[in-house]
Amino acid sequence: MNMHNDMLRLLESRKPGFSLQQPFYTDSDFFKLDMELIWYREWLFIGHDCELPKPGYFITVQVGDYPVVLIRDRQGKINAFHNSCRHRGSRICNTDKGAAAKLVCPYHQWTYELDGRLLFARQMADGFDKTRFGLKPICCESVGGYIFICLAKEPTDFAPVRALIEPYLLPHRLGESKIAFESTIVEKGNWKLVWENNRECYHCASNHPELCRTFPEAPTTGGIHPGEEDPETQALWSKCEALGMPSKFRVDPAGQYRATRVPLLDDAVSFTMTGKPAVRQNLSATVTADQIGSLVFNHYPTTWNHILGDHAVSFRVLPISATETAVTTKWLVNKDAVEGVDYDLAELTHVWTETNDQDRRIVEENAFGIRSPAYEPGPYSELHEGGVVQFVEWYASFMAPRLREHVRPQRAAVA
Repeated sequence: MNMHNDMLRLLESRKPGFSLQQPFYTDSDFFKLDMELIWYREWLFIGHDCELPKPGYFITVQVGDYPVVLIRDRQGKINAFHNSCRHRGSRICNTDKGAAAKLVCPYHQWTYELDGRLLFARQMADGFDKTRFGLKPICCESVGGYIFICLAKEPTDFAPVRALIEPYLLPHRLGESKIAFESTIVEKGNWKLVWENNRECYHCASNHPELCRTFPEAPTTGGIHPGEEDPETQALWSKCEALGMPSKFRVDPAGQYRATRVPLLDDAVSFTMTGKPAVRQNLSATVTADQIGSLVFNHYPTTWNHILGDHAVSFRVLPISATETAVTTKWLVNKDAVEGVDYDLAELTHVWTETNDQDRRIVEENAFGIRSPAYEPGPYSELHEGGVVQFVEWYASFMAPRLREHVRPQRAAVA
C-alpha cells in the first residue's frame, strides 16, 4: 500500500511543465505499478495483420509477466491467447513467429485448435472435460493493418480508437503490405524516457543528421496542436484531404492517441538520404501522389508510426524492467515489392536504423544522469517540448485516479 501512496504523493506534488521525480524512472516498485495500472489495462499495439497472412501463422510477444500468442484461425480471424498451456502452464509457442496446423504444447503434447479449443489431451482420466480447458483468450482488435490487444478482463471500449485512426490508415492498405525488415533494440532506460525522447525534436539537429535531411525539426511536428498555424502544413492537409486522405490533426479527449500528416523537408517524399522514394511501388494503388508527407499516429503506451507513400515504419515500445525497454521497428512495403528490384534494403532502413541507435544512446545517457543523487526535475522547453509535457500529463492523469482506488480505504481508516 505504501508504494501506491508514495507514487500518488509525488504525482500530486509535481511541478507542471517539469520532468518527473527520480523514482518514476528508476524504481522497481514504481515500475510494477506502471505495469499493473497502465500496461495490463490499456490497449497495446503488438504487430500487423500482414504478419499473419494465412491460418496457422502466429507471432508471440512478452508483455511484462504475460507471454502472449497471436494466431490467425481457419475462418481468417486473428485471435490472441495467453501463451500458457492449461495443463501445467508451459509456454506453448517458444519462437517469435511461425506457422502451425495446431498449437501443440511441447511438454505433454496437449493440442489446441487455432481458435483456442483444446482438441487432445492424452491419457487423462475418464470424464475429463476438454471444453473447460481451452486457451485463455485475450481481447484483440485489428484496425487498418494494426493489431492491438488488451490484457484487462474488462477492457475499455476500442471503438473510439478505431473511429479516430482508421480513416487515416485505410488509404494506405497496410493490411495488404508485408514486412521488409524488422529490428529490436534494448534501450537501457525507463519506458517513459523512451517516450519523452520521441515526443520532441528539440534534440534532432545535434543528434540525428540522417533524419534531419528529410524530417523537420520544427516544434509543429510533435507539439500539442501541430501544424494548425503552419502554412506549409495547412497546404499539405488541403492537398491530401482533396485526394481522400484524412490529414488534419486529431487527438482523443484523454490525449492517449492522435493522428496527423506532417510535411517533409523541401521535395523529400521518403525517409532516405536523398529524400527520394525508397521503394518503386507505392504501398497502395489508391495513393499515387508522391509528396504526401508522413502520416504520424501515436498511441500511448506502445506505438508511434510514420506512414509514407512508398513505405511505412512502425515502432513498438515494450518495458522489460524499470531501466530497460525494448523498441521494435518494422518497415512495411507493398506486398508485391521485390527486394533488390523494387527496393534496396540498406537504403530503405538506413535512416531509422541510425536514428534508433542514436536515440538509444540519448535515452541511456539520460537514464545514467537521472540515477545521480543530485538529479531533480527540470523544466521542459515551452517552445519545443509541448509534446513531452502532454505525454507526462497523460501519464499522470491515467495513474493518479487508479492509485487513489488503492489508497482510499487506508485514508478513510486514518480519518
